[in-house]
Amino acid sequence: MIVVGLRLVPWILSKTASTVRVSYSPWQYLSLALGIAYGSVKLFDVSFALGAFFAGMVLNESELSHRAAHDTLPLHDAFAVLFFVSVGMLFDPMILFNEPLAVLATLAIIVFSKSAAAFLMVRLFGHSKCTALTISTSLAQIGEFAFILAGLGITLGMMSEHGRNLVLDGAILSIMLNPLLFTLLEHYLAKTEFIEEQSLEEEKQIPVEIAGGRLWPRQ
Repeated sequence: MIVVGLRLVPWILSKTASTVRVSYSPWQYLSLALGIAYGSVKLFDVSFALGAFFAGMVLNESELSHRAAHDTLPLHDAFAVLFFVSVGMLFDPMILFNEPLAVLATLAIIVFSKSAAAFLMVRLFGHSKCTALTISTSLAQIGEFAFILAGLGITLGMMSEHGRNLVLDGAILSIMLNPLLFTLLEHYLAKTEFIEEQSLEEEKQIPVEIAGGRLWPRQ
C-alpha cells in the first residue's frame, strides 16, 4: 500500500483516464481492485476480503478516486444488495429472545464506546463540538469490516459462532438505529443554535454601567 500502491496505482488510473476509451474505465478500476486483492492473498496470505479492503485503501489515494466511485456506482449498489441479503440470511432472531441482555450489551459497546472514542479524538484535534458530534454519530455502527474480522476470528478459533451472532445482531441493530440518532442530533444542534442566537440577541440588549454613572447598551 505504502511503497507500491501510492505511486503505481494513481499513475495507472491517470493514464487510463486520459485514454479515448473512457467508457471502459469502471472495468479498469474493478480489475485493479481484484488484482490487488488477489495479489494480497497470494503474496501475504491474507483473506480475500482483507485484500479487497487493501485495494480500496490504495484506490482511495488516487486523485481520481471520486470519479472511480461514481463510475462504479451500479456495481456498488448491486453488491450492497447482495451484502445485506447475505447478512440477513445469517441473522438469528431467536437470540434476541434467548439472550436480550447480551445483545443489548453488544449494542451499547458498539454505539456508545465507538461514539465516545471518536468524539474525544475529534475534539483533541481541535475541531468544534458540532463536528465531533456529527462524526461520532456517524461512527455509532459497525458494518462489513466487522464481519470480516468476525469470520477471521472463527477461522483462527478465537471466536465462537455465538460471538459471531452477537456481533451480527449488534451490527444490524446499530445500522437500524443510526438514522434515528442522526435525527436526534439534528434536533439537538438546531435547538442549541437557536438558544445561542437567543442568548446573543439578549446580550446585545442588556445595558452596561460605565464610568460616570451612565448606562450604555452593550454593542
